[in-house]
Amino acid sequence: MDNSSLDEVITRAHSLAEESFLAGSGPGGQNANKVATEVQLRVNIYALRLPPTVFARLRVIAGSKLTTAGDLMITARQHRAQEANRTDARAKLKAMLEEAHHQPKRRAKTRVNRIGKTKRLKAKKVRGDVKSKRGKVSRSEW
Repeated sequence: MDNSSLDEVITRAHSLAEESFLAGSGPGGQNANKVATEVQLRVNIYALRLPPTVFARLRVIAGSKLTTAGDLMITARQHRAQEANRTDARAKLKAMLEEAHHQPKRRAKTRVNRIGKTKRLKAKKVRGDVKSKRGKVSRSEW
């Protein structure tokens, strides 16, 4: 997938995102009790109109952040300032979408030659012999 379509998806996601601000726990002292600095970003991934492969990868990446209704919930509470947390949440969303658009390389199967195969089987035989000699010792073997 090219960068222009990725940029379009990110722009669409930012425009569809609903933000809610919560009184965050953590550092901030008295400020934390007064100001709602924690940001909760909610985006419906069905509304993003992603290609099926990208959609599947995003579902795996999102994991427990995805609700049954298809809403992706991203929480940012690291900073004391609301705007900094808002930027952080949007950056997390962008990173998730970029990772979903990145198609992993297919793993090439390796082939073992005859010598490698016999070496492996010989090593397994030796290991099996070592393990078979373990166990209880009978009185006759003393």
